Amino acid sequence: MKNNQSEIEYLKANYFKRPDYYTLKEMLYDVSEKYSNKTAFRIKNENKEIINITYSEYKKDVEDIGNSLIKNGYKNKKIAIIGKNSYKWAITYLAASIVGIVVPIDKELHTEDIINFLNISESKVILGDSKNLKGIIDEKEKLNSPISYISFDSEKQDNSFITFEEFKNDHDESKNEFEKIEINPNEMHFLLFTSGTTGNAKGVCLSHRNICSNITSVGNIVKVSTKTSIMSILPIHHTYECTLGYLLVTSSGGQIAYCDGLRYIPQNLNEYKPNIILSVPLLLENVHKKIMKTLKQSLPEKYFVEDKHIMDTLPFYLKIIVKKKILKSLGGNLTKIIVGAAPLNPYLVDSFGKFGITVLSGYGLTECSPLVAGNNDFFHKADSCGLPIPNVEFKIDNPNSEGVGEIITKGPNVMLGYYKNDQETNKVLKDGWFHTGDLGKIDKKGYLYITGRCKNLIIAKDGKNVYPEELETLLDKEDFILESLVSGRLDEQTKETYVKAQIKPNLDAIKEYLGKEQPTQEEIFNLIDKSVKNVNEKIPNFKHIREFKIRDNEFEKTTTQKIKRYGKNLD
Repeated sequence: MKNNQSEIEYLKANYFKRPDYYTLKEMLYDVSEKYSNKTAFRIKNENKEIINITYSEYKKDVEDIGNSLIKNGYKNKKIAIIGKNSYKWAITYLAASIVGIVVPIDKELHTEDIINFLNISESKVILGDSKNLKGIIDEKEKLNSPISYISFDSEKQDNSFITFEEFKNDHDESKNEFEKIEINPNEMHFLLFTSGTTGNAKGVCLSHRNICSNITSVGNIVKVSTKTSIMSILPIHHTYECTLGYLLVTSSGGQIAYCDGLRYIPQNLNEYKPNIILSVPLLLENVHKKIMKTLKQSLPEKYFVEDKHIMDTLPFYLKIIVKKKILKSLGGNLTKIIVGAAPLNPYLVDSFGKFGITVLSGYGLTECSPLVAGNNDFFHKADSCGLPIPNVEFKIDNPNSEGVGEIITKGPNVMLGYYKNDQETNKVLKDGWFHTGDLGKIDKKGYLYITGRCKNLIIAKDGKNVYPEELETLLDKEDFILESLVSGRLDEQTKETYVKAQIKPNLDAIKEYLGKEQPTQEEIFNLIDKSVKNVNEKIPNFKHIREFKIRDNEFEKTTTQKIKRYGKNLD
């Protein structure tokens, strides 16, 4: 980097060169020609054997579904899709987004919420796993109008739904109407709901240009190529996994495999041997805990020194052995983990780095297709969300004395608006800037730091701000705490708002520390109390956690493993 040249200026001069598509149809036809015989997907057949699907076959499958959608009258209609991560989901999503407006729905939702989203979106057909379809069919009287059902995994047609294979072939092979479709890159073709329940959900309207601009921007700063092999783990209906873990990879000639489920991750890593995976912090934490537990069982105790990383205490020859063993346990080829959806402990970034695996975190929202900022192959800071991605700007609106304020952003990735909701759209889209509702600050070099959500902010009686996420990060670093949720409580007598926390203990760590399988409630309380006091010693008095409750049950979470800040978790 030249003297006096900023990181952002350097990035602009050294981006990875790649095509800039305006529609996913344009991308599909380009990559299928460039990489026609190269493997695009590795999937398991009915006999659990891994088979390869080429880019040429991928294009043909998308065309077949697209032509069947057209033939059956779904052109320019809302087409819903639901189910686990799969090749059928991927090709249906792409075909539906080109033929009409695709509506991806979370498979973990209650049937009532799924039906509400189908009603709001006015979907005419839904393709998905039979498990999800049967739930809708059982309560179809709640639908505003009849819809058709196409099952990904049913072997035969019944009176309720059509099989995927039958539908896929339901068109005239001599006519390719799909190929003739012209897409306005700036019109809505994606309708995504931002939350798990209809009570607080908003429908985000995205265009092909929104999605394609994000693919290009991320690909400019994170190297994705024909050598990229990814294993898809996170829910694919989220823009994070779908844009970065699917569309970015296929736009670059890489290959994708699908995890069979969270409990099969170790097995699947060794089957598919990916070099990149997308993760959320909780998943990364669990992997790290397993690595450290294995190391403690296999290495002499003298190498475990307080406040020092294990890789800093090992002799050179052992470092090489340990790195190889860790890499082998993760499939043997893993070099990069991209993390999003929630704040990430910087220690994990540094620790995996010492093991030889780069961890890149970022910041994004569904409304931004999704990425706004990211650590990248050129520059990264473990405690930040990185720099603005190419062609995207962000700044802090109305910062306080500490430089903290609402993050606002603009760029070609920003949504068209909320579906049939001008009031909410006008609240967040002002003068070309999208108001994220997230609080953050930017350092002198342009790196973004998230401090919390505007609506989660706790304001003390003297007007000072307390950010729950900051305290949760400190609590979760404590050995005896697994997870935490911080909120404010108003004392009706004093009218003072003070900080309280709900804490899920790390029972494994507590048992190991006490050397017993059944710790008493008093022993657990005392260790958690000590942990809370440790945190309070590190922060000003007005941020002190004055009250805590120990939870026996898990926090209710979203499908990206973020703790929900409403409902049962606040009981």
